[in-house]
Amino acid sequence: MSDDKKAGTPKDSHYARLRREHRAKTTGNQPQRSRPATPAGPVPKGVVQIYGLHSVREAIANPKRRIDHMMVTRNAVERLGITDVDALPFDVKMVEPREIDRITGSDAVHQGVLIEAKPLQPKRLDELGDSPLLLVLDQVTDPHNVGAIMRSAVAFGAGALITTARHSPQESGVLAKAASGALEHIDHIEVRNLAEALETLHEAGFQTIGLDSDGPAELEKTFAGGKIALVLGAEGKGLRQKTRETVSTLARLDMPGAIRSLNVSNAAAVALYAAQRHLGSV
Repeated sequence: MSDDKKAGTPKDSHYARLRREHRAKTTGNQPQRSRPATPAGPVPKGVVQIYGLHSVREAIANPKRRIDHMMVTRNAVERLGITDVDALPFDVKMVEPREIDRITGSDAVHQGVLIEAKPLQPKRLDELGDSPLLLVLDQVTDPHNVGAIMRSAVAFGAGALITTARHSPQESGVLAKAASGALEHIDHIEVRNLAEALETLHEAGFQTIGLDSDGPAELEKTFAGGKIALVLGAEGKGLRQKTRETVSTLARLDMPGAIRSLNVSNAAAVALYAAQRHLGSV
């Protein structure tokens, strides 16, 4: 018998262990974690739970945000820079992290603070301000993506985020955490009919540019004028046909590499950067 086949050698034991782990993964019989994840609790109707240091700090600073209650650890109080908890204009409860875990679920990165607040009221399209840069989402439903898009929109100075009233994520802790405070800094406008909303933007002087990986022109070469609305669709299905027919133009991000498309939140960041550079030159 060769050395490789001798039973009980360290090498044989190593590969046997790897085979057992592989079988466990493929059959769904993985060993339990020492601390199994706990699910998030139900969120009361008409309440948004916001957690994480950046998200909560910006919510507290937002005069439009009505906060009812805060749960916070002593460490998080210090990291938030709160010197007098009793001076806050809402109820505050000092807790241990596991108490917040029971509400958010143990997988949520709450960083020791959770607030319960009223959702911000979405604006109507006729309340649109005078910003020259807008972002329009055509049924992008993933709250992680929408939150990341909000963060980029605020960073690049977009004046509003326009979404459909249906097939868009509601304000939530996941959305707020992904936005990292940006939820408090951008007007959110909901519309019932996106095609009609795009026509309204045309009447207001906006060039609406739909991002499409097969668009006929590079994005930078399509910019015209001083008012731009970038329109992005959901990952996978992209822009709906009616949206494609309604926008001023379809454009692509020029990517010379082997991968020809980006995650929608990454595409939004690149497009916002390009649009802001154009607007800065007109």
